[in-house]
Amino acid sequence: MTRLKRTSLHIGLTGGIGSGKSTVGGMLRDLGAALIDADQNARAVTAAGGVAVPQIRDMFGDEFVDASGALDRARMRDLVFKDASAKGRLEAIVHPLVGQATWAAAAAAAQAGIRVIVFDIPLLVESRHWPSQLDQVIVVDCTRETQIARVQQRNGLGRDAIEAIIAAQANRQQRRAAADWVIFNDGLSLLDLQTKAREIADQFGL
Repeated sequence: MTRLKRTSLHIGLTGGIGSGKSTVGGMLRDLGAALIDADQNARAVTAAGGVAVPQIRDMFGDEFVDASGALDRARMRDLVFKDASAKGRLEAIVHPLVGQATWAAAAAAAQAGIRVIVFDIPLLVESRHWPSQLDQVIVVDCTRETQIARVQQRNGLGRDAIEAIIAAQANRQQRRAAADWVIFNDGLSLLDLQTKAREIADQFGL
């Protein structure tokens, strides 16, 4: 990744699945930050007509592109479980394209005069690249049981599937160790969470 000339404050936002990270990101956006969602960019490049799809087809075959012209996520997920190298090959296609989209959006926000850019990055702690690109990091944290309950309610996934996702992510201690700011989002109302987000936003001049 190419470091942008810092005309804006770069804030990393991360948290485990079900932590409420995306909700906090939306609150910071509403308070005046630019919000750039790495997962959203990844979905865009692998959606129908996405720039990653031709490379995915060439690498993995026609069967990994669905009838709409998008990455067949279910088929790819099955392959990754069976073949550990598949994840690396997919990431080698997707990550550079996501990086290009992310930094283009950041540059546009900076040119528009937005002083705080929040990067919503689920795997921030696992990344070797992101820490050097960020000025501060916010971690949204909650207990494992809260994660499981929220994802079950939101997505209808079984406990085993959710626990597999959690196991594949950095653990709570690793995320908290990387944080400048921690929001413990367990038992908080939306109003309480908004208050926490506003307190942090105030420190960034929002």
